[in-house]
Amino acid sequence: MNKRQMEILRMLLTEPDRLWLAQDLADLTDCSEKTIRNDLKVIEDYIVKHSDANLVRRPGRGIYLEMGEADQNELFHRLYADESTAQHESDEERVLHLAYRLLMNAKPVTIQDLASQYYVNKTVIRRDMEKIDGWLHSFDLALITKQRVGLTIQGSEKNKRIALARMNQLIDSPELTGQMMRKQFESHEIITINHELKAFQKRHELSFTDEAFEALMLHILLMVKRTKMGQPISLSKQDIAFLQERREFTWATSFLQQLQKLFAVPFSKEETAYLTLHLLSGKFRYQQEGRTGKQGELADSHPLLPELIEQLVRRMSELNMIAFSKDKMLLKGLNVHLYTTLNRLQYGLTVSNPMLAEIKKMYPYMFDRVIITLEEVGKWIRLSFPEEEAAYLTLHFQASVERLHQKESHPQRAIIVCHMGIGMSQLLRTKVERKFPAVHVETTLSKAEVQDYLAAQEVDLVITTVDLPEMNIPHILVSPLLDVKDERRLEQVIRRLDEPEHRAAEESVFFKYTTPFLVFPQQEVQHPEQLISKLAQILEDKGYVEPGYVDSVLAREKMSATTIGGGIAIPHGGSEWIRQSSIVIATLKQPLTWGTEKVELVFLLAVKQDGREEMRQLFKELSLISEQPALVHALSKETDAMRLLGRMKG
Repeated sequence: MNKRQMEILRMLLTEPDRLWLAQDLADLTDCSEKTIRNDLKVIEDYIVKHSDANLVRRPGRGIYLEMGEADQNELFHRLYADESTAQHESDEERVLHLAYRLLMNAKPVTIQDLASQYYVNKTVIRRDMEKIDGWLHSFDLALITKQRVGLTIQGSEKNKRIALARMNQLIDSPELTGQMMRKQFESHEIITINHELKAFQKRHELSFTDEAFEALMLHILLMVKRTKMGQPISLSKQDIAFLQERREFTWATSFLQQLQKLFAVPFSKEETAYLTLHLLSGKFRYQQEGRTGKQGELADSHPLLPELIEQLVRRMSELNMIAFSKDKMLLKGLNVHLYTTLNRLQYGLTVSNPMLAEIKKMYPYMFDRVIITLEEVGKWIRLSFPEEEAAYLTLHFQASVERLHQKESHPQRAIIVCHMGIGMSQLLRTKVERKFPAVHVETTLSKAEVQDYLAAQEVDLVITTVDLPEMNIPHILVSPLLDVKDERRLEQVIRRLDEPEHRAAEESVFFKYTTPFLVFPQQEVQHPEQLISKLAQILEDKGYVEPGYVDSVLAREKMSATTIGGGIAIPHGGSEWIRQSSIVIATLKQPLTWGTEKVELVFLLAVKQDGREEMRQLFKELSLISEQPALVHALSKETDAMRLLGRMKG
């Protein structure tokens, strides 16, 4: 869909009870009624493809969407994503190509040449260069401009290669990076290195994760290309001497000797040492258990590893009031994961995590605990852990919570209602029980059998492929094939069943700490830091917090943007600066770029963390709001503080 069609769909979703006339839509989008009718055909195809909703046309009366709440939420989520893609994809592709060209080529290039090549004006190229320059700083690289000469990137070859391997961090659509980077190499190069890397795995009995395998592939492709271009890597003598002692150096030597025969390219000792670094910091497991020591410890353990795991587990146990040390599977997983993490951090190799935003959204409380713990532990070992690493560790600890909880809880009783016959019903049942061990499916039913069954039996959850509007127990509408989005939503429902939400106003943690005097609708700011400073200053003026609170919130924001998806951000600071717990609410007149997301609703949390269960409950309540995009959008348009709070309670 184009931007106009997206805006029309947004209007239909935002006001589902309104009958829209084609002429009204034409007036609001500044086009003809005929154009609107053509647009509606495109919108209808989009709706049919992505939901079970219907676009209804009533001649002489108007147009509206016939849909359930699940379809409305799904279309809102997809619309947000597609708007971002439509707006940024072509711009992002250009930025990627510009960054790649500057990193690969040593010769300067002028802004005028770039503007002509990409058919845009020089102002657009300058804006792109500002973005690229800011991104390059994280790799200790600089974009240098020389008058009448052009633009070049200044910095070490090692940092240039790291930047080339992490170009997905430059844009919001990382899948574009993979497509673009693959096009930079000949197909025979990709096939050859893929084959040799698989043979390498087999020879040394290693099992790389898919992500680690792809990262190594890209690194080796870049190594071959940069070596051909006469752009050699350089490492310190101390690093080379240390790496030569590792068995991975011997592996890298024989691997590159084979590549040298295939590509007729000589590889230096520095290149061998650099490949050794990547092998040390890649995620892999030995296929033979004999390669690991007692309790799963790696044969060549890192000297900091045992103490790091002990401190991490101890602090996370304190913050969560959970005995993580009892989970042997967690300790083994941390041992394998943090071994590669320490090698990466020690040698300045970055990591990407394509699931970062999703993990922050699904597990905001656990992610926040991990970020806080890594900041404390990082000071001890003098290493800074990026948010991508925090997200991976969040999955380890969240999985541990679910394992420990499962030991002391009973499975959730569920029924499946499917409209597509017994074959599809059984397939859906098998998928649910395999993917969600905490759920026991009692039976599969048709829609007509549901009410009689529920009258005789108690169940915790109804999983249905057909809309059940009269249902007064927890239920979720899924597709018969249970796709990825269904799995994500089902997981959220199961989590809420495991730890019941107390949503009544008098029991809500959220409403316990906010008042209409702490609600500020329709704020106009340019940057998140401006809004944080403004809201924190209000709390300071009212005596809720000490003067250092704003710096504490900004410091937390630097660790990782506090967005949790759905257009929401939840900035917060240290408890030591809080005199009286409070929550400030702000809506934004225009969506604000916050990290990598667009935000229109902000909750500044100044809540003492004396009661950890209370904090966990607060994060759950906020997550529940983020899962309702229609509500978030409606709240962002509200101008009255009392009405805004009323909508949230409703």
